Amino acid sequence: MIKILVTLLMTFSVVTGFTQDTYVLSEKSKLTINGTSTVHDWTVTAHTMSGMVAVEENAPRELTLEVAVGAIKSERGATMDKKMHAALQKDAHPKVGFSLKEAKEEGLLSGTLAIAGHEQDVEIATTTDFSDDSVTMIGEHRIALKDFQIEPPTAMFGQVVVGNEVTVKFDLVFEKE
Repeated sequence: MIKILVTLLMTFSVVTGFTQDTYVLSEKSKLTINGTSTVHDWTVTAHTMSGMVAVEENAPRELTLEVAVGAIKSERGATMDKKMHAALQKDAHPKVGFSLKEAKEEGLLSGTLAIAGHEQDVEIATTTDFSDDSVTMIGEHRIALKDFQIEPPTAMFGQVVVGNEVTVKFDLVFEKE
């Protein structure tokens, strides 16, 4: 009888040692995209995002993030938004997404970034904070638009041209389900 109890306790210990905690993206999260043009620098903000992270032993094991293209807005108004949404092919590809493949050394996430129907494997450096009820990931990642077959938008008959590189800055807060 004692052997059975010991075996059950050991089995329970092993199973609980490999449990994952799941967290969902909170509305506290922020994501901006910063870029340049021949006239001025610009920033747009993602207003609608969803995602989750599964954590095991203080490391992400699963991570998905989706950003609604139509909810990426600038402070410069509807004209810039319309050009940006067209460049990102909003109608055909309404979401930008990231899916984790592997958490490498501390803070380096390897995964697939999907933008405008094109996917690229990327590595994104993050500062991650784990607590009992939340996971926070802060970082930034440079993206070349042409790597995703995106033609940089233009305005004023080609006089204003958006730069090929943008920087995505994020402060993602995931809260326990």
